[in-house]
Amino acid sequence: GEREILDPTTGKRLAGAATASIEECLEAVDAASAAQPAWASTPSRQRAEVLRQCFELMVRERDAIADLIQRENGKALRQAIGEVYDAAEFFRWGSEEAAHIGGDFRTVPNGDEQIVVLSEPIGVALLITPWSFPAATATRQIAPALAAGCTCVLKPAPETPLTALYLADLVRRAGAPPGVLNVVLPDPPVDAVAAMMGHRSMGKLSFTGSTSVGRSLLELAGKHLLETSMGVGGSAPFVVLDDADLDIAVEAALLAKMTNAGASCIAANQFYVHKRAATEFISRFTARMAELSIGYGREADADVGALVSACERDRVGQLLAEFV
Repeated sequence: GEREILDPTTGKRLAGAATASIEECLEAVDAASAAQPAWASTPSRQRAEVLRQCFELMVRERDAIADLIQRENGKALRQAIGEVYDAAEFFRWGSEEAAHIGGDFRTVPNGDEQIVVLSEPIGVALLITPWSFPAATATRQIAPALAAGCTCVLKPAPETPLTALYLADLVRRAGAPPGVLNVVLPDPPVDAVAAMMGHRSMGKLSFTGSTSVGRSLLELAGKHLLETSMGVGGSAPFVVLDDADLDIAVEAALLAKMTNAGASCIAANQFYVHKRAATEFISRFTARMAELSIGYGREADADVGALVSACERDRVGQLLAEFV
């Protein structure tokens, strides 16, 4: 099948992304499983060099990747460029850590034996990422998995699969063997994810997304005894004390609230302002919000671009209607 990918700014078709059946998703896990032994036995320095090349390619291809992120996600171009640098840094971090994977050595309490603990790849890793930061949330999971010697199956958000496919091609061009990183866009998604998690070779689940979905995935991971890394939705507070420098506080609040048009799991969702600072803070913050440039995302001076989809636009509109 195929999923139509729309430009959220214009509503026009960008591309068609191939969807994967449950059987095809399991084939992707099979491919990762087949590639796992060789990748795990690849010298860590060599894995580090692949990740370093990923970093260099991302920096070199910054504009192309940022344009792709902007087109399928809708965020302002400046923020898309910033995301590319953030995403590339995860590759650089992975390259630096890959060659220094540690272990442990100690003497047992009775003194007649030693214990040696070695760190080994856990196996195939299933990586599930959201649409909010389609490059950075992906490389934040891909880089450590590849550094450790794990192969991966990446399931991106259905709204933003093109960036994931670009990353898979980038990893290939950086020197990773076939099967090391596989991308699937499952249809039906829930049943396909459950099937992949139950695959005999699956060893790890890494998820970034909502708390409700994370809770369901944790329950399923427990059934299959999968190692998990979960990044689920938060409700981050922003605190302004009575002696705060309001020039700094207002700019920090703007960044915390309006990065990616507020679509961020670490966005400030609660403001606690000391009563002695409240009136002036609210006045300044309101003025700065009014100054934000809302426009076509690829305009260089736009502060806020489009929301990722018409569905998300309507959801935010409904939230606003409840409070206005």
